[in-house]
Amino acid sequence: MRGATGSHTGAHAVSSPLGRTALTTLGVVGAVGVGTAVWGIGIERYLYTVRRHDVRILPAGSTPLRILHISDIHMAPWQHRKQRWLAGLAEELRPDLIVNTGDNLGHAEGLTGVRAALDPLRGIPGVYVHGSNDHDAPLPRNPLLYFSGPSTSVPKPERLDVGALDDYLQSELGWHELNNAAASFTADDRLIAAFGVSDAHRHWDRLDVLPPLVADLAAQSPALTFGVSHAPYRRVLDTFTGLGADMIFAGHTHGGQVRMPGFGALVANCDIPLDQARGLSTWTADGRSVPLNVSAGVGHSIYAPVRFACRPEVSLLTLTAVDTQIAPDGGSGSER
Repeated sequence: MRGATGSHTGAHAVSSPLGRTALTTLGVVGAVGVGTAVWGIGIERYLYTVRRHDVRILPAGSTPLRILHISDIHMAPWQHRKQRWLAGLAEELRPDLIVNTGDNLGHAEGLTGVRAALDPLRGIPGVYVHGSNDHDAPLPRNPLLYFSGPSTSVPKPERLDVGALDDYLQSELGWHELNNAAASFTADDRLIAAFGVSDAHRHWDRLDVLPPLVADLAAQSPALTFGVSHAPYRRVLDTFTGLGADMIFAGHTHGGQVRMPGFGALVANCDIPLDQARGLSTWTADGRSVPLNVSAGVGHSIYAPVRFACRPEVSLLTLTAVDTQIAPDGGSGSER
């Protein structure tokens, strides 16, 4: 009887409601985890989208100016699907100006894929700055470390051929480099001024060199002045706003790369507020407020091939006159 009772007690413990609930919960959690991984790795990172915004900052009566903002391509040579999608944007969107906020390369042979992706934009005026992955190849990282603050550089990464990238972007595409520099050019028959910094995440920004450069630009009476940075650190955004930028462009954050539905970005890998880690918002400093567009980017590190609740993207920003009437169902932003 004692043996039978013991056997009965053991069977009862396994089949109790509490035990069944625990096993069911573990099963559900496991299934959700697997489903999330399958979605983020196998599906969403290929769901390329154009995020569209109308920005009313042009003088009254002006015709629209269409700006294609590309960032964080992180190109590897085998990423043909991404290359084809980017290559089709010139014909589909017909932009007047390209703003590229860096991290074009994601592999030592990435320039081959960058050429395939960006060649159709040849002849469209453009500007660009560097991210760290235009100089250094990516390395494996523990993604949980991002929750402890912005990532730090690692010693002796593989060097990429940034000179070949610059030669392509400047000599072949005709774009202007803005790494701690400034430029003026014509886009859609308008004089555009732009200034920028190299990757602030790696402390390559030289904000001190910008004031005289921007003063020279202002003397030309441009129609618009843009500030361009890879990483949207507050010190950079504050300085750009104070120097009179009409609009600011940045990337780097990957939109958080992993976002929680209903919450947003979990990390930004810099000090920008998390609610501004992706998309169009307003930055205020020195009594001025200007539009800020932070692109979530098109790519990902080859060592972290995942996007979740943050589709890979480019931005199409249509600048319109301040007296433009925006339809009730349009305006602030949409995506396709």
